[in-house]
Amino acid sequence: MSLLHWAVLSPFLLALIVPILYKLFRQIHTGWFVLILPILLFTYFSRFISLTKQGDIVMESATWIPSLGIDVDFYVDGLGLLFALLITGIGSLVVLYSIFYLSKEKEKLNQFYVFLLLFMGAMLGVVLSDNLIVLYSFWEFTSLSSFLLIGYWNERERSRYGAQKSLLITVLGGLSMLGGIILLSIMGNTFSIRELIAQSGELMDHSLFVPALLLVLLGAFTKSAQFPFHIWLPDAMEAPTPVSAYLHSATMVKAGIYLVARLSPVFAESGLWFWLVSIAGLITLFWGSFFAIKQTDLKGILAFSTISQLGLIMSLLGLGAAALHYETLGENIYLAATVAAVFHLINHATFKGSLFMVAGIIDHETGTRDIRKLGGLMQLMPITFTVAVIGAFSMAGLPPFNGFLSKEMFLASMVNVLQLDIFNMETWGALFPVVAWVASVFTFIYSMIVVLKPFTGKLQLQLLERKPHEAPAGMLISPIILASLVIIFGIFPNLLSSSIIKPAVAGIQPSLAGPDFRVHIAFWHGFEPEVWMTIGIIAFGILLYLSKWQKVTQWIPERISLNALYDNVVRGLERSASFVMKVLMTGSIRTYLLSIFLFFIFSLGFTLYWKDAFKLDTGNFAPIGIYELVLAGIIVIGSVAILFARSRLTSIIILGAVGYTISLFFVLLRAPDLALTQLVIETISVSLFLLCFFHLPLMASRKEERMTFKLNNAMISIGVGVIVTLIALSAHSNKLFDSISSYYLENAYKEAGGKNVVNVILVDFRGLDTMFEITVLSIAALGIFAMIKLRLTGGKDKS
Repeated sequence: MSLLHWAVLSPFLLALIVPILYKLFRQIHTGWFVLILPILLFTYFSRFISLTKQGDIVMESATWIPSLGIDVDFYVDGLGLLFALLITGIGSLVVLYSIFYLSKEKEKLNQFYVFLLLFMGAMLGVVLSDNLIVLYSFWEFTSLSSFLLIGYWNERERSRYGAQKSLLITVLGGLSMLGGIILLSIMGNTFSIRELIAQSGELMDHSLFVPALLLVLLGAFTKSAQFPFHIWLPDAMEAPTPVSAYLHSATMVKAGIYLVARLSPVFAESGLWFWLVSIAGLITLFWGSFFAIKQTDLKGILAFSTISQLGLIMSLLGLGAAALHYETLGENIYLAATVAAVFHLINHATFKGSLFMVAGIIDHETGTRDIRKLGGLMQLMPITFTVAVIGAFSMAGLPPFNGFLSKEMFLASMVNVLQLDIFNMETWGALFPVVAWVASVFTFIYSMIVVLKPFTGKLQLQLLERKPHEAPAGMLISPIILASLVIIFGIFPNLLSSSIIKPAVAGIQPSLAGPDFRVHIAFWHGFEPEVWMTIGIIAFGILLYLSKWQKVTQWIPERISLNALYDNVVRGLERSASFVMKVLMTGSIRTYLLSIFLFFIFSLGFTLYWKDAFKLDTGNFAPIGIYELVLAGIIVIGSVAILFARSRLTSIIILGAVGYTISLFFVLLRAPDLALTQLVIETISVSLFLLCFFHLPLMASRKEERMTFKLNNAMISIGVGVIVTLIALSAHSNKLFDSISSYYLENAYKEAGGKNVVNVILVDFRGLDTMFEITVLSIAALGIFAMIKLRLTGGKDKS
């Protein structure tokens, strides 16, 4: 493996060591050990900036499952590098912040940093993978690790609820995305993103193109909290603030953004992609900004603001798809939307990360995040107030901060939509700038709430759990760095133009962002429409902030919200599962077998009939001799005799005799390997039966009772036997391809060096199956051992 592979895997490797470090060095905060890795990774990935700036791509491959076309291929281009720098850069600041936020005496730091490192490694895998199956594997790992981080304070009911909610929604989207990935592989005969991009022109004409597009977008929308899947993000705020600053401002919620950006060259020429991505983004932008205003929890406001900002970026990626329909670069005003999306993605990570940290500081120093209890903190916490002003004003789109520049580019892109002469934009296109402007007014309002409510007004010490004071210097370092970047990127935006933004845009639209493409960001372009829109946003925003109109948002009842719908669906599933459990799980083995056998008979019998699958071809049957008939008769007689046995010992002996007779069948059929295997299995089974039954009470004597014939049992038994026989005969008679048995016989010794074909199949040809079977048996054995130990100790841990 290459150094790039080790860089992606290094967080997982460190996660294995963190519990040891935590145990050995309890006097040192574990975060100090963890901090070293993201700093090293950020330094390592920074080395690629000069390469991607020139348009080069670094590709490293490691073999995994070549027979299925699945290799661990990592590549670094402008888009992947941007996300890798965000993951490691913001990750470094979050780890530093967490050292002072989380107490080493009170918190389970070993668990926290293990979960955080797992998430960091998973995100790096997502943004650097070329193989879609590898990307999906890391994608689901982000859902799992974020579930663990959100539920870190698992003693809190709301933390468990938020973790479960995020997992259910994002995993549902991930499974849908997997379906889209499989369809893409069928269409392009590859899992490689680069190869799919090269075939994008042919893929559009495929019948599976639209289903693949919809499934991929479903995965992206759920992960990036797009309407109506956004409901998991506010509840995820129950996580510790460092988690919110990392996952929900800079990394995890950007995974869906990344997926849309990465696969844009494959899907973006479709009008369906343009409409779905841009409209979903605009609706999310409006919905998030509107509902942010009605929140009273500081992190709740930031959660809905994150939803709205993610919608803004998503809508820009949708509008940027229009650029592919114009060949001349000089007149292609729609490519600016993609530039704005990349620039705002960077800006959002800086100002939102700092604001989440500010919210954590306020909670840490006052004991509350309720804006109704906060106020007057400006004089007591001047540094925190300054950072809040910079972050909030940037989020509101005010100069001279970086958010102003990307917000202007966003508004300009929405105005440019009016000139679009494709996708029937002459009808509904006029709504795009209107919705964008209204949502931006709400954005201005919640930005002012974030900074003005906690820091201005009257100080209410009687409502606070702790007397507020400025945060420790260590806790202020990370938000100050992010706030500084907000100012630096605002005043000197072209620091990023050619080094970061242009290569990232080239990764999203490689056919357009060639050598002649330039990115230049400036504060002033004259009195363009976006300038007047910004003036209107500020004026109306101030007017609405000072008025009492916000009470209107409280009129929407909670019972008709999407959260209520989610809760009702989950409760309905729980009630349905409970009903099924009560009906089927009666504690009677006979009832369980009855349900299984009846389902087996009717489902498979109906399938055989419906598909006309039964076929009987005796042409290739082997001749049946007297020995086979004798052995078959013994097996039948033994099986029937078990029903009439009056002691367990007799039943075991007869059952063993049936098994040994089957081994004689294998001898007659010249399969000594199978015969030996069957003999071993029967010997072990009989021994285990005897061992278990030895501890059971004696069977009650029922000499006076006669066994009654039960028609139901007989019918079910006959039905199962008939169905199994029909399936066996049909499978044998419908040979769609040559049997694989000849391959095993020819290659067992040559490829695996074994003369016992059965052993070679189990250990070599089907080694993974055997390994997992052994794993399952080992887990079952451990579970049985634990239950026996608990029983012997009376259910109490005596260790």
